Amino acid sequence: MTDQAVHTGGPAPAADAVPGAAAAYGATESTGPARFTGRRRELDRLRAEIGRAGPDTLSGRPAPRCRVLLVAGRPGSGRTAVAEELARQVAADYPDGILRARLTEPDGTPVPVEHTVRDLLGALTGPVPAVPAGAGEQELTGALRAALAGRRALLLLDEPADSGRLPDLLPDNRECLVLAVSRGPLSGVPDVRACTLGGLDTASAVALLDRWAGDTPRVTVDPRAAEALAEACGGRPAALVLVGGWLAAHPGASVAEALRRFEALPDELPGAVDDDAADAEPAGDADDASGRFPGAAPGSLAGSAPGSAPDAVRAAVPRPRTRPVIAARPLVRAFRLVHDSLPPAAARTLRLLALAPGGLADSHTAAALAGCPPESAGAALAGFARLGLLNATAVPGLYTVPRCLAPMLAAALADGERPADVRLARARVLERLVRLLGSCRAAAEPPGSPVRKRADGLPRALRFATSAAAAAWLDTRLPALRAAVRTAVGDGELDTLARRLAAALARALAVHRGPEAAAPELYRLCELLLPVTERRGLHAERAAALLDLGDLDADAGRPHRALVRYRAALEAARAGDGGPGGGRGEATAVRAMESLGDTYGHLGDGQRATDWYGRALALCQTRGDLAGEARLHGRIGAEHLRAGRWEEALRALRAAAAACRRARDVRAYARALEEVAAVQERAGWTEDALRTRREARRWASRAEGREPGSRPAPVRRMLEEGPGPAS
Repeated sequence: MTDQAVHTGGPAPAADAVPGAAAAYGATESTGPARFTGRRRELDRLRAEIGRAGPDTLSGRPAPRCRVLLVAGRPGSGRTAVAEELARQVAADYPDGILRARLTEPDGTPVPVEHTVRDLLGALTGPVPAVPAGAGEQELTGALRAALAGRRALLLLDEPADSGRLPDLLPDNRECLVLAVSRGPLSGVPDVRACTLGGLDTASAVALLDRWAGDTPRVTVDPRAAEALAEACGGRPAALVLVGGWLAAHPGASVAEALRRFEALPDELPGAVDDDAADAEPAGDADDASGRFPGAAPGSLAGSAPGSAPDAVRAAVPRPRTRPVIAARPLVRAFRLVHDSLPPAAARTLRLLALAPGGLADSHTAAALAGCPPESAGAALAGFARLGLLNATAVPGLYTVPRCLAPMLAAALADGERPADVRLARARVLERLVRLLGSCRAAAEPPGSPVRKRADGLPRALRFATSAAAAAWLDTRLPALRAAVRTAVGDGELDTLARRLAAALARALAVHRGPEAAAPELYRLCELLLPVTERRGLHAERAAALLDLGDLDADAGRPHRALVRYRAALEAARAGDGGPGGGRGEATAVRAMESLGDTYGHLGDGQRATDWYGRALALCQTRGDLAGEARLHGRIGAEHLRAGRWEEALRALRAAAAACRRARDVRAYARALEEVAAVQERAGWTEDALRTRREARRWASRAEGREPGSRPAPVRRMLEEGPGPAS
């Protein structure tokens, strides 16, 4: 069986697009032996732990769960790179694939468990348990464990934000292996075999520096200075890569000059924010510092006093929802070294990448953030990757922001950009995503459709050549699109863009994946929009979202939750300006009442179902909605039929037929007569049924332009089941 490697945290990183990037940042990247530097002792130890007996085996009991290995270390120590290299070495032992999931966004926001589980389930080959939209975490994680039972797979779980929730993701299967990557220990997970990473040994550190320093033999010419620079970097791969990238960009600079510049840069801890201090190491630990910078003048990271940036600037930058990751002090110096050497326009583009949704950046994202042409933005991103500031992915032109640099980018943005500029940049990137999603949806529509015509008027850079290209774009950007919606909703001042983005994403998913496959994503999008509609007083949109959630709950077999949704939708419809006195609110109220009736009918409570249908019918009669009248009379007739009340059922169905005739809907009138005939026949009134059916065929022939004697097309029966006629 061939090895299968599946990446679920966005687009898979490139294997060799940026040499050494995995070793530098711990990015989820597959690296071959020629690309991986050092860590042989740690890898040997981890491989030995895979087969070593645990306490359950030693006591004679079978292990209840899979083996869990932990690769721990501070940001920039190459944690994920070690896990990726180990996964590459043992991949042949796990024929069902390597499944990767990033559990934390670059800003520290936890990735929802549902997204992780559904992505992992979607990555597995063969049959997997179906999990309905809106399922709870227990149901989701249970489905994942059931899917992994009997398989031999390797799971690489990168940076769990809450280790207490990690046990729910672990397979109940001893044949699987979990590699977890984290800053610290995993509480609540028994028998974890941990490997804590420090700095690289001197030889490996110098080799990594030499690889990134370019073709000029400066490292080999001055080995003592190279060793001193590696020591100043603490052996941290991320810092070594950045310094090496700076050397490559400055071929006239010597290693000794780089060392002097590096040591002259400040690396003090900021003292302004309590949450930074809460996660900081004790004073005097030179290996750790905050990713935030002292206040700096716009366009520079040095030269002004701490705390000079106004609070409004910091509030405009997306803040982690958990404690922020603290970067190593050598990494702070290395980032300063590279950032301060960039031209002002490039430095600004780099800082703005702190706003890239989900840490994913392409030419569209960078162009929208910086307000420049996509070609210039793409060239800037490629340059950042050569400097070690970004990681390339397997998708050409798509990059990821290294997690260890994300807090520093956010701090640089807060210190170097005005709040208004930050908000404008975020609005531009959201607007660009809305347009791209519209084009993505249009690519799957037939030529000549209104949506396709609108997309044809977009710039060529925003259009997709084929439907397959649009679907591939949607799949690779989905984590970033989810993050963009969450960020826009949480911002509080971009609600219009949040609503447009969520709607555009929902439409694109529905057209490319189909309504059933897209239902889980649509469910969470509707839930995300509820706070927006509430704080903005958008009662009609709130009612529509609640109705969609109710429909999805009903389809998933959760009728009682659906009832709660439908009642809330009815209240929202009545509360809006277009409530019972306005057309749109009344139409929404009718739908909510009808949905309540449908749900009660499904639960077998015919009396309440008929009552809600009657309320909806009264509102339709007030509005003059003949189509609604006909439909609701039919619903009431169906409930009477289920209860064996033939005469009441016939009265309701005849009323439905009359409403169709008043509406001059000949086809619907013929179908309604067919339903009347069906009830008459089941009640034992054969002659009446024959007369009504002849009348129905005559009207059906008229609707289809046929002669009365010809056989009509089959009509849909409203009543598929029901009690037989009374004896």
